[in-house]
Amino acid sequence: MKKIAIFGSTGSIGESTLNIIRENPDLFSAITLVAGKNIQKLRNQIEEFKPKNIYIIEQKNAIKLKEEYPYLNVFYGQEGMEKISKLTDFDIGVSALVGIAGLKPTYNMIKNGKTVALANKEVLVAGGELIMNTAKQNNATLLTVDSEHSAIMQCLQGEKQNPIDKILLTASGGPFFDKEITDEITVEQALNHPTWKMGPKVTIDSSTMMNKGFEVIEAKWLFDVNPEQIQVVVHRKSIVHSMVQFKDGTIMANLGPKSMQIPIAYALNYPNRLINHIEKIDLFDIKTLTFEKPNLEKFQCLKLAFEAIQKGHSYQVVLNAANEVLVDAFLNKKITYMQIPKGIQKMLATHKLTKLNTVEEILALDKKIKEETKKMIEN
Repeated sequence: MKKIAIFGSTGSIGESTLNIIRENPDLFSAITLVAGKNIQKLRNQIEEFKPKNIYIIEQKNAIKLKEEYPYLNVFYGQEGMEKISKLTDFDIGVSALVGIAGLKPTYNMIKNGKTVALANKEVLVAGGELIMNTAKQNNATLLTVDSEHSAIMQCLQGEKQNPIDKILLTASGGPFFDKEITDEITVEQALNHPTWKMGPKVTIDSSTMMNKGFEVIEAKWLFDVNPEQIQVVVHRKSIVHSMVQFKDGTIMANLGPKSMQIPIAYALNYPNRLINHIEKIDLFDIKTLTFEKPNLEKFQCLKLAFEAIQKGHSYQVVLNAANEVLVDAFLNKKITYMQIPKGIQKMLATHKLTKLNTVEEILALDKKIKEETKKMIEN
């Protein structure tokens, strides 16, 4: 039986992971649950899955949970996150924390040679070369839970000897692909994703296509390809999850239902598939599959992501940090929708390439850019 540590257990990826464990109790158990502030949801998970280790951000909540469940190892705060991410009593760590918060815990797990199922885009956007090199040095296995990158991983299974021509990274296009983008767009409209149910930050990133920009950076590191070999393809139906074109002209595509349980289950049981109790697709119902090019002038965030890749690693950290602050400001109705790409562009324009050798240096730059972005918003 594989013991699973879930970093972000109360989020959508965490809940989907727990559902797979629920359906396969003979294969998996949840040994570690890491949550944010949702103490009631964490309580429910403790009652059902009986973990050994838990984490919650605030000390007062940690004290409550320790009183209620004295047999548990309870961690909280920054020091607690450092400790729980260095535990080695699990087989697979699911990295599903939101934002840059997932970088250090993922680094710690990889440093210990663990298998990590990565659902946090920012880890590779900000960590990139450091994360991949650390994984190699410590014989750690880095799998992916993103539906698109999982699709690519599946298409490449058994194809090591065949050179890649292009990675065709599919995108849903979000709620505004065929609509005009203006400052009149509301938070509610941006959160109304036509295909996927995700957390608010990721949903906004999907609407601006920054999410796809992050995925381009991820694909570069995960599959060791040049940015020029990655092409974003808008596929509104989200049936084809991504494709790989080989040098001989063959295109391998991954098709499946719109369910995150498939890529999560594939990572947990890699390279073997699990039976999923979800509705399968019927090709006769689909009839047609259409693919379109994204408009980079319309979706400025995607354009900025490609620019950050060309400019170098520290620009990708700036891209991520500025975007995180600006999206949060938009969700809290402090800025307008179009001020997200404008703000990112401004932060990139004032940055100079910096060599980043450690997690601490990455986090220091991330903190600096976030503070500067907040000041920009205030002004």
